[in-house]
Amino acid sequence: MIFLSRVAVAAVVALLALRPAAAPADAYDPSPTYYSTATGTGATLKNQLHDIIDGHTVHSYDAARTLLQVTDRDPTNANRIILVYNRVSLDISNLGGSIPGWDSGVSWNREHVWPQARGVGSSGPDSSDLHMLRPSNPQLNNDRGNLNFGGAYGQAYGVKIDGGNQVWYPGDADAGMIARQSFYMAVRYDGSDGSTTNLELVNGAPALTGSSTTMGDLARMLEWHYLVPPDEFERRRNQTVFGYQNNRNPFVDRPEYAWSVFANQNNDSQLALAGATLGSNGGSTLAVDLGRVLVGAPTPAAQTVTLNKTGAAGTYFEVVASGAATSSVTGRYNAFATGGAGSRSISVGLSTSTATAGLKSGTVVVDNLDVTTGSGLGRGAQDANDVVQISLAVLDHAKPSFQGLAQTTALSYDFGSIIAGGPAPTFSFDIFNLASTAGYTAALELDQIFGSGDTAALTINAAPFTGAAALAAGEHRSFLAALNPAAVGDFAVTYTFSFSDENLPGAVNLGTMQLMLTGSVVVAADSADFTDDGFVDGADFLVWQRHAGTLAGATRAQGDANGDGSVTADDLVVWQSQFGDSPDSLVHAAAVPEPATLSLAALSLFLAPFAARRRRRTPTCRCSPLRSRSRLSKLT
Repeated sequence: MIFLSRVAVAAVVALLALRPAAAPADAYDPSPTYYSTATGTGATLKNQLHDIIDGHTVHSYDAARTLLQVTDRDPTNANRIILVYNRVSLDISNLGGSIPGWDSGVSWNREHVWPQARGVGSSGPDSSDLHMLRPSNPQLNNDRGNLNFGGAYGQAYGVKIDGGNQVWYPGDADAGMIARQSFYMAVRYDGSDGSTTNLELVNGAPALTGSSTTMGDLARMLEWHYLVPPDEFERRRNQTVFGYQNNRNPFVDRPEYAWSVFANQNNDSQLALAGATLGSNGGSTLAVDLGRVLVGAPTPAAQTVTLNKTGAAGTYFEVVASGAATSSVTGRYNAFATGGAGSRSISVGLSTSTATAGLKSGTVVVDNLDVTTGSGLGRGAQDANDVVQISLAVLDHAKPSFQGLAQTTALSYDFGSIIAGGPAPTFSFDIFNLASTAGYTAALELDQIFGSGDTAALTINAAPFTGAAALAAGEHRSFLAALNPAAVGDFAVTYTFSFSDENLPGAVNLGTMQLMLTGSVVVAADSADFTDDGFVDGADFLVWQRHAGTLAGATRAQGDANGDGSVTADDLVVWQSQFGDSPDSLVHAAAVPEPATLSLAALSLFLAPFAARRRRRTPTCRCSPLRSRSRLSKLT
């Protein structure tokens, strides 16, 4: 017999594992078609699985001395192997002679998980099946002997009393794996192979007899199966054995088969997301909103959701994240224990860039993998999927503007010249928040307004808006600017508006915009149009005549042409100089005789009473006609 070194064996295994096949989900998964014929339940499923794994490539029991060094190699150190039960990592680099790593069973030997005394032969394929053999400490192998497996999870390995029977508990680390190795043997060997018997798992601890082919305790093994799902060590081992034997352990690859094959067809498990509405089919949907952030901000932390299980049966479930979703629980090797309700916390989030604005999303789907249908709608195989929908809104920065079509950050307006004491003119202006990305632009906050210049004369009614009052994208607000006519003079002011994004992660200061206002307030020019009809005519003379002599508080409507507050001969002089100033002056001239036709004597007599009271004074301002009323310019 030729013995290969561990390195050579490992190379062979690697080559075998790379043989042509459909692409697996990961390095330890079967091909997608390996279990394609396993479509039934109960005894039918058991037979289908037997047919899939039957007829494997058989290696001798002697070869196991070398092969177990590969199948159970310590994944952290190629010079060591992991022993069953105590899980010691044994250094075998200095062991052996003709067989490297083997010192004739002194440091380790071959443990039959299913003892030969309980139906495993000595010359058939069952005696050397690598799915069943494990390297063991010789003393522990001897201590276990031919005992049934049993005992509650949570104990140290060793001999225990369970249900009044002496049993062997394999330890928490190996309990699930031992159960699945036993499941494999009960399906693989039905006595149809030469030199084999029909192996069966039963509840309790069957007595050892000369013809025993049963082993227990099945009920405990089902408990362990759901308490300790296959880990990477077990899955790697299954793949490695497949490289040697060309068959797999179905209960490692598809642990959900166990309930249907070894328990019953009435798995009553139902999974649902806490806080979600549960449908009649057992499905539930939960929305997880990670909120809103600005472009460039860190992606928000994941959130925790709770997955609940009801029903007494145990079950395996698969978690698949799609889109940008992440989940702390993934894959199909997740389980809820038997015996009642359970819950599992799952952290879900998004792995996404916030460099661009828009909706970032993903989905996490939980699938109850059980294959039985006996418990009806919403249970076992008829339990619909549970879905977590995760979303994050990434917003573009707000964009302030004085115009709605293109960003304009500077605006000028000239009120022109207005008459002192008259009504205050106003100018309406808008502040827009332009939508950079439709539906995904932040609201705009106006944090501060600072005026520089004649803020008493040129005023605005704008005020900061922040928080809940922030300006939504695509919206605008209107404000008024006004020129105060109380004081005479030329005025100018610059109002600076400081903006920022709404208060979200990633918010920044958005700079400023300037509103520049100018205007002049002047004293009214002399005018004898006392009736405000656009003509200076006899009707205006009659107004002057009725109020002549008023020396305080007079208005232009009472005949005060020069704005000095009195009605005197000075105002008549203005009337004389402006008489006839209108396109229609000739029409209205007939209403009152021309001054030239009046008797100079009569006019002198009329004016005589006022001569002593007449005051000659120069008006405060003799201004030229008003400038163009308003001039508006916008600077981008």
